[in-house]
Amino acid sequence: MLGQINDALASLAGFAEPVGWITLGLFALAITLEAVDREYARTVYVGAWLVFSVFWLLLIQPFFVVDQSVIRGVGAVIAVPLSVLAAKVFYEGRDSLFTLSRAVALMGFIYVPVLMIPPLREQFILLVTNHTRAIIELLGYNPPVVTELSDLTAEQIPAGSNPDTTREISGKTDMYENTFVFFQGDATITYTIITDCTGIGSMAVVLGLVNAVSADWRRKLKASALAVGIIYAANLVRNVFISLSYGHQYAHFFPDLTMAVWGLDNPFRVSYIWADRIIAQSASVVAMILIIWLMIRIVPEVMEPIEDLLYLLTGEEYDLAGALDIDTEETQPDPAD
Repeated sequence: MLGQINDALASLAGFAEPVGWITLGLFALAITLEAVDREYARTVYVGAWLVFSVFWLLLIQPFFVVDQSVIRGVGAVIAVPLSVLAAKVFYEGRDSLFTLSRAVALMGFIYVPVLMIPPLREQFILLVTNHTRAIIELLGYNPPVVTELSDLTAEQIPAGSNPDTTREISGKTDMYENTFVFFQGDATITYTIITDCTGIGSMAVVLGLVNAVSADWRRKLKASALAVGIIYAANLVRNVFISLSYGHQYAHFFPDLTMAVWGLDNPFRVSYIWADRIIAQSASVVAMILIIWLMIRIVPEVMEPIEDLLYLLTGEEYDLAGALDIDTEETQPDPAD
């Protein structure tokens, strides 16, 4: 029974991409309509939020089962009713949701080009790969970086190892040098830098929030540059941590329990689950909270969409300015600017 349900959800997951495009198109249309008629824009935004809930619904199975990510899966589960509630509250007249809706749209406009334009995606992934490689080498490690396992040379394979260089790298779709290779006896462990490993998702969230609000452009530019720099650097640390922890099996914690809970059949994957899905993703959530807190200190106007998000989550109104002791009057732009 559970297998049939999983198969059904897996088949529906294929519709996530077209639904995502429809969602982004609706948000883009709504932003355009805001300049003409806010009430028409409100109606389109409501529709966009409802379609957005379907998008998240379709991602629940891939996040939990395919990606084996509890954090992303739970996030998708929460996002479904949250999007429906946003549509309802927006329809009922909560005008502050215009800002949060613009933020969501801007997040998509920033993220999608990197995801969908191959040359841009390739250059960004290779940039992150090269910087990750440089840090790994500074730490005294020297794993080969390849396009395919067949690219490995005899000099790169340690004595005593007999890797299968004919097999394909699991999950790899972009054919360029973005895969780190590690050797554990005859086993070959690969860690591939993909779009999700570049930090572009977190950058899109912060840039969307900052640029959706009305604030002095210099403060917005400062906050955006600072956030992107911090996220990029933190993401490099994340990639180095995961690749070395997985490649050298440094995070082989509670193997029997981990394999049972995550349904693993390869004991080497235990280190990956702990390094990426548990430790790194948990740290990423904490890091994003700290980065957003820093953004609030520079652009307090960002508190409005965050307060709306908290309202949708809890049903309670929040005064973040009071809670964080921020004087919003001091941050207003000079009328002469």
